[in-house]
Amino acid sequence: MVLNMTDSATFTTVFPIEWGDCDAAGIVFYPHYFRWFDASFQRLLKSHGHTQASLQTRYGIIGTPLVDVGASFHAPARFDEELVVSATIGEWKRSTFRVIYRGMVADRCIVSGHEIRAFVAKHEGGTLSSVMIPDEFRALFSQGAF
Repeated sequence: MVLNMTDSATFTTVFPIEWGDCDAAGIVFYPHYFRWFDASFQRLLKSHGHTQASLQTRYGIIGTPLVDVGASFHAPARFDEELVVSATIGEWKRSTFRVIYRGMVADRCIVSGHEIRAFVAKHEGGTLSSVMIPDEFRALFSQGAF
């Protein structure tokens, strides 16, 4: 099942850019964007009453590990600015889903990116495999859910 971005609600969160987030040129050091993407997803989960631990308990998975991630950097962000990150579930597949991110400072698009996350279970003998995403979990992110 594939959902377009317009079929899913958008979650927004804010990160103050601190001195330690910046490199010697005074702009955000790029790995921080990936940390903020992950934090945005964890906050999105929390907004629906879930954490990675509660997903483990409810669905018997080890969590939602990343299987792919990427970003495009459009403009620099600097110390003492606020980065507003929006997250949308852009696509659902059997055992994976794509989270689409957009980071803005004021009216400037700073970064756009994505994560593909999987529902993964640990089996007897310690092997890991992806498992089907429950409809109940998908429904949490339907339009108007935020």
